[in-house]
Amino acid sequence: MAILNVRQLGDEILTKKCKPVRVINARIRQLVDDMYDTMYDACGVGLAAPQVGILKRIVVIDVTPDPPEGEEIPEDEVMRYTMINPEIIEQSGEQRGYEGCLSYVGMSGIVTRPEHVKVRFTDIDGDEYELEGEGLLARCICHELDHLDGHMYTERAEAGSVISNEELAKKQEEQQEQEES
Repeated sequence: MAILNVRQLGDEILTKKCKPVRVINARIRQLVDDMYDTMYDACGVGLAAPQVGILKRIVVIDVTPDPPEGEEIPEDEVMRYTMINPEIIEQSGEQRGYEGCLSYVGMSGIVTRPEHVKVRFTDIDGDEYELEGEGLLARCICHELDHLDGHMYTERAEAGSVISNEELAKKQEEQQEQEES
């Protein structure tokens, strides 16, 4: 297990376009394992290779819902994906909501993304897949693939919407109180 250094907003590597992976070898497999360890350690749901300083087209995503206490998620409900050389081939609809990033810790902004996406990628075993995702999975796919092209969510966030997570929590609490009264 290795926890990698997550590059932060302002690091030039986050503005670079990544190169395709040509061969899936032991180094790539180790990188993917380390990316998952890093993502879980930071309580994230997605991580792209440039966020750990590697300019390769690799992302890891895990949007598996938390199971009820004392239970395990059935294997067919696990939503964990390793995507090598991914590309979005279809998108539709629209969702708008707060989004954060491991490369901009403690901040969130309102971003509009497709509600539905279809992505083509190669997995860690070299098999090609197409995956359709909606909601959080679609948002996560779009967010991570943006990193592969040198873009951060802050570029897509609505003007003035990027706030600290503490401010966001307070705003949500106030909104909930208003709805209850």
